[in-house]
Amino acid sequence: MLPGFKLTLGFTVFYLGLVVLIPLSAVFWKTSSLTWAEFWHTVTMPTALASYRLTFGASFLAAVVNAVFGLIVAWVLVRYDFFGKRLVDALVDLPFALPTAVAGITLAALYSQAGWIGRWLEPLGVQVANTQLGVFVALTFIGLPFIVRTVQPVLEDLDPELEEAAASLGANRWQTLWRVILPLLTPALLTGFALAFARALGEYGSVIFIAGNIPLKTQITPVVIMSELDMFDYARATAIAEVMLVFSFVLLLGVNVLQWWANRHNTTHLA
Repeated sequence: MLPGFKLTLGFTVFYLGLVVLIPLSAVFWKTSSLTWAEFWHTVTMPTALASYRLTFGASFLAAVVNAVFGLIVAWVLVRYDFFGKRLVDALVDLPFALPTAVAGITLAALYSQAGWIGRWLEPLGVQVANTQLGVFVALTFIGLPFIVRTVQPVLEDLDPELEEAAASLGANRWQTLWRVILPLLTPALLTGFALAFARALGEYGSVIFIAGNIPLKTQITPVVIMSELDMFDYARATAIAEVMLVFSFVLLLGVNVLQWWANRHNTTHLA
Protein backbone atom coordinates (compact mmCIF):
# COMPACT_ATOMS: atom_id res chain seq x y z
CA MET A 1 0.00 0.00 0.00
CA LEU A 2 1.23 3.48 -0.85
CA PRO A 3 2.13 5.80 2.07
CA GLY A 4 -0.46 8.32 3.25
CA PHE A 5 -0.77 11.99 2.38
CA LYS A 6 1.05 13.38 5.43
CA LEU A 7 4.07 11.14 4.93
CA THR A 8 4.38 11.83 1.20
CA LEU A 9 3.84 15.57 1.77
CA GLY A 10 6.59 15.54 4.37
CA PHE A 11 9.01 13.83 1.98
CA THR A 12 8.02 16.28 -0.78
CA VAL A 13 8.69 19.35 1.37
CA PHE A 14 11.96 17.87 2.65
CA TYR A 15 13.20 17.01 -0.83
CA LEU A 16 12.22 20.39 -2.31
CA GLY A 17 13.85 22.16 0.60
CA LEU A 18 17.06 20.17 0.25
CA VAL A 19 17.37 20.37 -3.53
CA VAL A 20 15.68 23.69 -4.38
CA LEU A 21 15.04 26.03 -1.46
CA ILE A 22 18.36 25.75 0.37
CA PRO A 23 20.53 26.40 -2.75
CA LEU A 24 18.28 29.30 -3.80
CA SER A 25 18.32 30.81 -0.33
CA ALA A 26 22.13 30.69 -0.47
CA VAL A 27 21.96 33.01 -3.49
CA PHE A 28 20.05 35.62 -1.49
CA TRP A 29 22.31 35.13 1.52
CA LYS A 30 25.46 35.72 -0.52
CA THR A 31 23.97 38.81 -2.13
CA SER A 32 23.14 40.27 1.29
CA SER A 33 26.83 41.08 1.73
CA LEU A 34 26.32 43.93 -0.73
CA THR A 35 24.82 47.24 0.27
CA TRP A 36 21.69 48.38 -1.59
CA ALA A 37 23.74 50.88 -3.61
CA GLU A 38 26.27 48.21 -4.59
CA PHE A 39 23.51 45.75 -5.45
CA TRP A 40 21.68 48.29 -7.63
CA HIS A 41 24.88 49.34 -9.36
CA THR A 42 25.71 45.70 -10.12
CA VAL A 43 22.34 44.65 -11.52
CA THR A 44 21.91 47.83 -13.59
CA MET A 45 25.37 48.11 -15.09
CA PRO A 46 25.25 48.35 -18.91
CA THR A 47 26.60 44.84 -19.54
CA ALA A 48 24.00 43.33 -17.20
CA LEU A 49 21.08 45.28 -18.71
CA ALA A 50 22.14 44.34 -22.24
CA SER A 51 22.40 40.69 -21.23
CA TYR A 52 18.91 40.77 -19.67
CA ARG A 53 17.40 42.11 -22.87
CA LEU A 54 19.16 39.54 -25.02
CA THR A 55 18.56 36.57 -22.71
CA PHE A 56 14.88 37.16 -22.01
CA GLY A 57 14.09 38.41 -25.51
CA ALA A 58 15.82 35.58 -27.36
CA SER A 59 14.44 32.97 -24.94
CA PHE A 60 10.89 34.24 -25.37
CA LEU A 61 11.09 34.38 -29.17
CA ALA A 62 12.68 30.93 -29.32
CA ALA A 63 9.91 29.49 -27.12
CA VAL A 64 7.22 31.11 -29.30
CA VAL A 65 8.75 29.75 -32.51
CA ASN A 66 9.11 26.31 -30.94
CA ALA A 67 5.49 26.41 -29.80
CA VAL A 68 4.38 26.84 -33.42
CA PHE A 69 6.73 24.42 -35.13
CA GLY A 70 6.80 21.99 -32.22
CA LEU A 71 3.03 21.64 -32.54
CA ILE A 72 3.41 20.91 -36.26
CA VAL A 73 6.12 18.30 -35.62
CA ALA A 74 4.03 16.63 -32.91
CA TRP A 75 0.99 16.63 -35.20
CA VAL A 76 2.92 14.96 -38.04
CA LEU A 77 4.40 12.33 -35.71
CA VAL A 78 1.01 11.46 -34.22
CA ARG A 79 -1.34 11.69 -37.20
CA TYR A 80 0.75 10.37 -40.10
CA ASP A 81 2.72 7.23 -40.91
CA PHE A 82 5.65 7.71 -43.28
CA PHE A 83 9.02 6.25 -44.12
CA GLY A 84 11.65 7.35 -41.59
CA LYS A 85 9.13 8.28 -38.92
CA ARG A 86 11.12 6.57 -36.15
CA LEU A 87 14.25 8.40 -37.25
CA VAL A 88 12.48 11.76 -37.09
CA ASP A 89 11.03 10.86 -33.71
CA ALA A 90 14.52 10.03 -32.42
CA LEU A 91 16.00 13.24 -33.84
CA VAL A 92 13.54 15.28 -31.79
CA ASP A 93 15.23 14.02 -28.62
CA LEU A 94 18.74 14.76 -29.89
CA PRO A 95 19.05 18.12 -28.05
CA PHE A 96 18.24 16.24 -24.82
CA ALA A 97 21.08 13.74 -25.26
CA LEU A 98 23.65 15.96 -26.96
CA PRO A 99 26.05 17.75 -24.59
CA THR A 100 25.42 21.47 -24.81
CA ALA A 101 29.05 22.27 -25.59
CA VAL A 102 28.95 19.83 -28.52
CA ALA A 103 25.73 21.46 -29.74
CA GLY A 104 27.34 24.89 -29.54
CA ILE A 105 30.44 23.83 -31.47
CA THR A 106 28.28 22.11 -34.10
CA LEU A 107 26.03 25.13 -34.56
CA ALA A 108 29.00 27.48 -34.73
CA ALA A 109 30.61 25.29 -37.40
CA LEU A 110 27.40 25.06 -39.43
CA TYR A 111 26.56 28.76 -39.35
CA SER A 112 30.06 30.23 -39.66
CA GLN A 113 30.96 31.98 -42.89
CA ALA A 114 32.65 28.79 -44.12
CA GLY A 115 30.02 26.43 -42.68
CA TRP A 116 27.58 24.31 -44.62
CA ILE A 117 24.71 26.69 -43.93
CA GLY A 118 26.59 29.93 -43.29
CA ARG A 119 28.25 29.93 -46.72
CA TRP A 120 24.79 30.10 -48.35
CA LEU A 121 23.54 32.81 -46.01
CA GLU A 122 26.58 35.09 -46.39
CA PRO A 123 25.77 36.17 -50.00
CA LEU A 124 22.30 37.14 -48.74
CA GLY A 125 23.82 39.39 -46.11
CA VAL A 126 22.68 37.14 -43.25
CA GLN A 127 25.24 36.43 -40.54
CA VAL A 128 24.34 34.00 -37.76
CA ALA A 129 27.59 33.24 -35.94
CA ASN A 130 28.73 35.93 -33.49
CA THR A 131 25.37 37.72 -33.66
CA GLN A 132 22.16 37.85 -31.64
CA LEU A 133 20.57 35.73 -34.35
CA GLY A 134 23.02 32.98 -33.42
CA VAL A 135 21.81 33.12 -29.80
CA PHE A 136 18.23 32.74 -31.04
CA VAL A 137 19.18 29.76 -33.24
CA ALA A 138 20.91 27.99 -30.35
CA LEU A 139 18.00 28.55 -27.96
CA THR A 140 15.52 27.34 -30.56
CA PHE A 141 17.57 24.18 -31.07
CA ILE A 142 17.61 23.21 -27.40
CA GLY A 143 13.95 24.11 -26.77
CA LEU A 144 12.10 22.18 -29.48
CA PRO A 145 11.90 18.79 -27.68
CA PHE A 146 10.05 20.31 -24.72
CA ILE A 147 7.15 21.38 -26.93
CA VAL A 148 6.98 18.18 -28.96
CA ARG A 149 7.17 15.79 -26.00
CA THR A 150 4.61 17.79 -24.03
CA VAL A 151 2.04 18.07 -26.82
CA GLN A 152 2.54 14.62 -28.37
CA PRO A 153 0.85 12.52 -25.64
CA VAL A 154 -2.12 14.89 -25.53
CA LEU A 155 -2.55 14.58 -29.28
CA GLU A 156 -2.37 10.80 -29.03
CA ASP A 157 -5.20 10.81 -26.48
CA LEU A 158 -7.31 13.27 -28.48
CA ASP A 159 -10.41 11.50 -29.74
CA PRO A 160 -10.68 11.76 -33.56
CA GLU A 161 -14.45 11.70 -33.15
CA LEU A 162 -14.29 15.32 -32.00
CA GLU A 163 -12.94 16.33 -35.39
CA GLU A 164 -15.49 14.15 -37.15
CA ALA A 165 -18.28 15.73 -35.14
CA ALA A 166 -17.04 19.22 -36.02
CA ALA A 167 -16.85 18.27 -39.70
CA SER A 168 -20.38 16.84 -39.60
CA LEU A 169 -21.59 20.18 -38.24
CA GLY A 170 -20.08 22.01 -41.21
CA ALA A 171 -16.75 23.17 -39.80
CA ASN A 172 -13.82 23.27 -42.19
CA ARG A 173 -10.30 22.21 -41.22
CA TRP A 174 -9.20 25.64 -39.98
CA GLN A 175 -12.35 26.08 -37.91
CA THR A 176 -11.84 22.62 -36.40
CA LEU A 177 -8.23 23.49 -35.61
CA TRP A 178 -8.98 26.84 -33.96
CA ARG A 179 -12.21 25.99 -32.16
CA VAL A 180 -11.83 22.31 -31.27
CA ILE A 181 -8.22 21.14 -31.29
CA LEU A 182 -6.22 24.17 -30.14
CA PRO A 183 -8.37 24.87 -27.05
CA LEU A 184 -7.77 21.30 -25.89
CA LEU A 185 -4.04 21.55 -26.59
CA THR A 186 -3.58 24.98 -24.99
CA PRO A 187 -2.64 23.69 -21.48
CA ALA A 188 -0.04 21.32 -22.94
CA LEU A 189 1.30 24.05 -25.24
CA LEU A 190 1.63 26.45 -22.32
CA THR A 191 3.44 23.79 -20.31
CA GLY A 192 5.84 23.10 -23.16
CA PHE A 193 6.33 26.84 -23.69
CA ALA A 194 7.19 27.32 -20.01
CA LEU A 195 9.66 24.43 -20.07
CA ALA A 196 11.33 25.64 -23.27
CA PHE A 197 11.46 29.21 -21.99
CA ALA A 198 12.95 28.19 -18.65
CA ARG A 199 15.49 25.94 -20.36
CA ALA A 200 16.57 28.75 -22.66
CA LEU A 201 17.00 31.23 -19.81
CA GLY A 202 19.62 29.07 -18.15
CA GLU A 203 21.34 27.84 -21.31
CA TYR A 204 25.09 28.34 -21.47
CA GLY A 205 27.05 25.68 -23.33
CA SER A 206 25.28 25.80 -26.70
CA VAL A 207 25.32 29.62 -26.81
CA ILE A 208 28.87 30.62 -25.89
CA PHE A 209 30.43 29.21 -29.06
CA ILE A 210 27.97 30.63 -31.60
CA ALA A 211 27.31 33.97 -29.87
CA GLY A 212 30.88 35.22 -29.80
CA ASN A 213 30.26 36.73 -26.32
CA ILE A 214 30.65 40.35 -27.41
CA PRO A 215 29.85 42.63 -24.43
CA LEU A 216 26.70 44.73 -24.86
CA LYS A 217 25.85 42.82 -28.06
CA THR A 218 25.87 39.02 -27.86
CA GLN A 219 26.68 38.34 -24.21
CA ILE A 220 23.92 36.43 -22.39
CA THR A 221 23.35 36.74 -18.65
CA PRO A 222 24.87 33.35 -17.67
CA VAL A 223 28.09 34.47 -19.37
CA VAL A 224 28.08 37.72 -17.39
CA ILE A 225 27.62 35.69 -14.20
CA MET A 226 30.49 33.39 -15.15
CA SER A 227 32.75 36.37 -15.86
CA GLU A 228 32.07 37.67 -12.34
CA LEU A 229 32.79 34.23 -10.91
CA ASP A 230 36.05 34.07 -12.84
CA MET A 231 37.08 37.24 -10.99
CA PHE A 232 36.02 35.60 -7.71
CA ASP A 233 33.39 38.30 -7.15
CA TYR A 234 30.73 35.94 -5.85
CA ALA A 235 28.49 38.65 -4.40
CA ARG A 236 28.14 40.46 -7.74
CA ALA A 237 27.59 37.16 -9.54
CA THR A 238 24.81 36.12 -7.17
CA ALA A 239 23.25 39.59 -7.41
CA ILE A 240 22.81 39.19 -11.17
CA ALA A 241 21.67 35.60 -10.67
CA GLU A 242 19.10 36.84 -8.16
CA VAL A 243 17.58 39.17 -10.75
CA MET A 244 17.35 36.28 -13.19
CA LEU A 245 15.79 34.11 -10.51
CA VAL A 246 13.10 36.63 -9.57
CA PHE A 247 12.15 37.51 -13.15
CA SER A 248 12.11 33.86 -14.20
CA PHE A 249 9.92 32.90 -11.26
CA VAL A 250 7.43 35.69 -11.98
CA LEU A 251 7.23 34.81 -15.68
CA LEU A 252 6.85 31.09 -15.05
CA LEU A 253 4.23 31.78 -12.39
CA GLY A 254 2.31 33.79 -14.96
CA VAL A 255 2.48 30.93 -17.46
CA ASN A 256 1.26 28.48 -14.81
CA VAL A 257 -1.67 30.76 -14.01
CA LEU A 258 -2.55 30.87 -17.73
CA GLN A 259 -2.30 27.09 -17.86
CA TRP A 260 -4.63 26.77 -14.85
CA TRP A 261 -7.08 29.17 -16.48
CA ALA A 262 -6.99 27.25 -19.78
CA ASN A 263 -7.61 23.93 -17.97
CA ARG A 264 -10.51 25.43 -16.07
CA HIS A 265 -11.94 27.00 -19.22
CA ASN A 266 -11.73 23.70 -21.11
CA THR A 267 -13.34 21.81 -18.24
CA THR A 268 -16.21 24.28 -18.05
CA HIS A 269 -16.60 24.26 -21.84
CA LEU A 270 -16.71 20.46 -22.04
CA ALA A 271 -19.17 20.28 -19.15
